[in-house]
Amino acid sequence: MNGSRRRTPQEIADALRGRIRSGELKAGDRLPTQAELAEEFGVERGTVRQALRALQEDGLLTGVSKGSPPRIAEPAPAAEAPQPTMVGLAPRLVEAFAAPQVRVDVVCHTAETLLLAMGEPLRHIHEGRLRPESVDIRILLPSRDINLAFPVSVEGDDETVHQRWLDMRNAQCQVLRHNLLALRSTHGIDVHVTYRALTFTPPVKLYVLNGSEALIGYYVLSRREEEYVGQTLDMYDALGSRSLLFSFQRSAGGRDTAFVEESQKWFNALWETITTDLTLS
Repeated sequence: MNGSRRRTPQEIADALRGRIRSGELKAGDRLPTQAELAEEFGVERGTVRQALRALQEDGLLTGVSKGSPPRIAEPAPAAEAPQPTMVGLAPRLVEAFAAPQVRVDVVCHTAETLLLAMGEPLRHIHEGRLRPESVDIRILLPSRDINLAFPVSVEGDDETVHQRWLDMRNAQCQVLRHNLLALRSTHGIDVHVTYRALTFTPPVKLYVLNGSEALIGYYVLSRREEEYVGQTLDMYDALGSRSLLFSFQRSAGGRDTAFVEESQKWFNALWETITTDLTLS
């Protein structure tokens, strides 16, 4: 494979990726040494190291940073069946909080489900089973100043319905921020919780965990009644806790990888462009 043109790290990674997918290299096998790979591909060891790091980020290699050659990683487990958000989110957050630097990016209609699910990783931290160094939570929610697509009144009293949603949004976000920021004083964890306001009503809820997993669920509307300040509100609304969460793993490759990466880009673009500061009042 030597030639006059030096291969790039991406080309080397692609060649090794092809061997893994074809079964030439199987889970648990060790790769040749960096020196052997450098000789095979006619490049410097630094180029080989870049290729190996790219494969590790894709979940195809383990132990790249160790002295011995890395091994081919076990294949990612088959995707689990989607679960309601209230059931599926908490264990995914626990796994995300096992990382030293935790980053959770969220697009949602209210923070109700996130607030409840966050109780599980916080419990693990208080029990000493998890200890991240930093936690950065960014949440996008609809602005108080827009006409929401939902919830809306069946009879047209949208002002009261909107006020109910706003009261819920603000209360949930304040409690969530308080619970997370408390980790600074109790465990010395560097925590940041930031909210920004969307100029539209999101039709889906999205959770991007450490840039490695994206969970998406669709808000499904239904007609329901609820008591609020002494009156019964008849409205079209969504119960986000019942939305089925579909998980996409960056390490799975193919469409999953593309979905996670594009979800992160979409979130970042919204955060940095058309969103505004959100005041909880």
